[in-house]
Amino acid sequence: MQVSNINDVKIYNLSCGKSLPEWLSDRKKRALQKKDVDIRRRIELIQDFDMPTVSTNIRISRDGQYIMAAGTYKPRVRCYDTYQLSLKFERCLDSEVIKFDILSEDYSKIVFLQSDRYVEFHSQHGRYHRLRIPKFGRDFSYHYPSCDLYFVGASSEVFRLNLEQGRFLNSLQTDGSQINACDINPAHHLFAAGTTEGKVECWDPRTRTRVGLLDCALSSVTEDTEIDGLPSVSALKFNGPLQMAVGTSTGQVLLYDLRSSRPLIVKDHQYGLPIKSIQFHNSLELVITADSRIIKMWNKDNGKIFTSIEPEADVNDVCLYPNSGMLFTANEAPKMNVYYIPALGPAPRWCSFLDNLTEELEENPETTVYDDYKFVTKKDLDDLGLTHLIGSPMLEHICMATLLIYGCITR
Repeated sequence: MQVSNINDVKIYNLSCGKSLPEWLSDRKKRALQKKDVDIRRRIELIQDFDMPTVSTNIRISRDGQYIMAAGTYKPRVRCYDTYQLSLKFERCLDSEVIKFDILSEDYSKIVFLQSDRYVEFHSQHGRYHRLRIPKFGRDFSYHYPSCDLYFVGASSEVFRLNLEQGRFLNSLQTDGSQINACDINPAHHLFAAGTTEGKVECWDPRTRTRVGLLDCALSSVTEDTEIDGLPSVSALKFNGPLQMAVGTSTGQVLLYDLRSSRPLIVKDHQYGLPIKSIQFHNSLELVITADSRIIKMWNKDNGKIFTSIEPEADVNDVCLYPNSGMLFTANEAPKMNVYYIPALGPAPRWCSFLDNLTEELEENPETTVYDDYKFVTKKDLDDLGLTHLIGSPMLEHICMATLLIYGCITR
């Protein structure tokens, strides 16, 4: 476990640490645990919580019991049972998963959008049905009142598949050349689609007519941002009936009130990388946004940074466990990261022991490397007459002796 303190917020990386090879026998594993202190002290929250090479998507069932992740290679999906803290089942697929979603309370109804234009429907026993959409898909959303699946991708059309009738319905024709992301508001079921031209089109599923248009590419250009090329929409997420966040391919996040065409806040990630995931933490009024390099948590009222996480591997997806301070990430690495942030909320019921563990660590804090040091600036060196020693190994020792003589430090 690795502990970091960013902006006075403790972040516990539960996936950090050594892992034992799978090909070792149980006897050798026990012997290694006795010899290596790091292996003995590691926290394996969920057993086998990894992929062979890369994890691409991660989701949590609505009942909170199951965590599902898709990855490669070979293309596969894994389901983890939080009550047992272990792998429940694994299924291999024919091609890589672009996105998947859990339609039921548990894992009994799952939809996979794959890279070869196929859509697979899975039940408890395995694959239930498989069909192909007309164009390559990039995202999809499920409209619960009408049982319609909305698929968007390398086309100006939004393809509608009705799961009750088992057939395609008339498509929605947008003004964009291609559509990258979509989402449906759970309150009033407004459908939003983000295009490569940087616009968000909002549609009413009841009348199948467009009711609004937002030019996010123009609004993302501010005085403090430097943008190369036309920003396209890369992520969309609704929060409540009136709030929507839009992520762009140039690294900006725009927070909208649906009653206005101007964004309330434009947050720049400063990396110029496409926004991949947007989550909301409503109890603390936070927005959790991620590109491939960094995960930022910031206040949705003023844009002030709460904290941030920079994983070692590139991030593909981020999932927040409901009503808790636990965060899961899918990465360009075999391990899927698990972060626990007590400031966001308590640990889930299935791992409530983490609260006691973190409380014990806070009661016995470890001293950091620089606790007993005093850092000096160039002006301090000018006052001491030591600027000619900059770059030499003698500078630290002479500074220490000089500061001790002058009584600046007590070490």
